[in-house]
Amino acid sequence: MSRIGKMPVQIPDGVEVNVAGQTVTVQGPKGVLTQEFHPDMVIALEGNALIVERLGDEKNQKALHGLTRSLLASMMEGVTKGYQRDLEISGVGYRAAKQGNKLVLSMGYSHPVEIEPEPGIEFEVPAPTRISVKGIDKQLVGETAAQIRAVRAPEPYLGKGIRYAGEHIRRKAGKAGKV
Repeated sequence: MSRIGKMPVQIPDGVEVNVAGQTVTVQGPKGVLTQEFHPDMVIALEGNALIVERLGDEKNQKALHGLTRSLLASMMEGVTKGYQRDLEISGVGYRAAKQGNKLVLSMGYSHPVEIEPEPGIEFEVPAPTRISVKGIDKQLVGETAAQIRAVRAPEPYLGKGIRYAGEHIRRKAGKAGKV
C-alpha cells in the first residue's frame, strides 16, 4: 500500500470540501479549486479528513494512489496559504517591470517581452531583478514560472538569464587560450 496514499488529508479550518463522484471542489479563504480525479480512485469525506482508496492493486493504480492524495493536499494548502515561486534576473540591462497586471521583461531582445497572467496568477516585482509568481494552483504557478524562465534561460558561461531563486547554475570554463 502506498505510504503517502494511505495518509488522510486533513481539512483545515475555514475550508469547505465538496466531493461529487470523481470531482473534488475545495473552497477556502484564498479561492476555489476544482479537480477531476481518475475513476480508479475512491475519494471519501470522513469527518474532518479526506480518505483516498484504490480499487485494485495494479501498478498504475498504486501510482495514482499517492498522486491523488498529494494533489488533494496541494489543493488544501493552495486555498489556505497559496503558492509563490521567486525568480532572479542576472545580466547587464536585463530587468523586469509590471505594467497593470502584465509582466514586461527587457532581456536583450529587440523588443520587450510581455507576459499576460493566467486567471488566478499574480505577478510581483519587488526589484527590477526579482519576480514573484503567486497563486493558489501549485501546477499553474510552477508552469507560469517556467514560462518566464524560458524567455531567457541562464546560460552556463556567464550565468546571465532568468533563474529560480536559489537555483545553482553550473558554470563552464571559457575558451582556453594558446599556451
